[in-house]
Amino acid sequence: MIDKLEMFIALSRERHFGRAAESCGVTQPSLSAAIKQLEDQLGVMLVYRGSRFQGLTPEGQRVLDWARQIVGDARTMKEEMRAARQGLSGNLRLAVIPTALTLVADLTATFTKAHPKVRFTILSRTSIEILSMLENLQIDAGLTYLDNEPLGRVSTVPIYAERYALILRHDHPLADRPQIGWEDLTDLSLCLLTPDMQNRRIITQHLSEAGIEAEPMIEASSLIVLISHVLKGGWATILPVKAAEVFLMSGELAAIPLQSPDASHRVGLIAPYREPHTPVLAALLDQAASLSDRFRD
Repeated sequence: MIDKLEMFIALSRERHFGRAAESCGVTQPSLSAAIKQLEDQLGVMLVYRGSRFQGLTPEGQRVLDWARQIVGDARTMKEEMRAARQGLSGNLRLAVIPTALTLVADLTATFTKAHPKVRFTILSRTSIEILSMLENLQIDAGLTYLDNEPLGRVSTVPIYAERYALILRHDHPLADRPQIGWEDLTDLSLCLLTPDMQNRRIITQHLSEAGIEAEPMIEASSLIVLISHVLKGGWATILPVKAAEVFLMSGELAAIPLQSPDASHRVGLIAPYREPHTPVLAALLDQAASLSDRFRD
């Protein structure tokens, strides 16, 4: 039953029988047969079928909720038994918003020193993708925004508050200013993250409140791309101070705090709302709480 539920979750996620089969490492006929067997066992139709996948039935949507819970609980049980035999070990899958990628090492480095048998897979994803991946059991935890947009039923550990700065080359005319207001960014050639990023939506909102329409010259999904353009000269970007720190070490860039307002948005670790958590995930949540205390001090 668990294997069939895993295939059903994959089908709901991929919305395509072939891709779902590939993600599960089985043939498409095997996956189709497993879904049909699951329907026969439950006595309801789960999937609208035609020449291709056409969505879940209302019963299928309800079964999907149960499937996520049952599969998640089964994985938790296996992980707990493994921890009892071997101590904390395995692979933690973590998805991170781009502006927190430079922070993630603060979380993982200390954790892996304490638990050397635990490995990490770290993915860069948008806040919306992180929630979807968490719901579909594709990741174990996410590092994302805790405010602004609904998170649903998750466990959260706040770690730090994002504050924003204008990032310029050190020889830019504005580089020696102690601070700058959002309303002063009117004539700058900005490069910003793409609109699917929550950071971009936050910045667009603050610019709008200052009477400025966000029309960046460059849009990118990577901080490296933004910083590369700033270094070429002529462009500026807006980043959280913590995200910019690693780029400021070269001395070629300046970070001017943005005021009026001094905007602040919480970032933290999220995990499925499940008790108990796997031992390794519970340890990661504890590590996140310790990191939060460090940033607060």
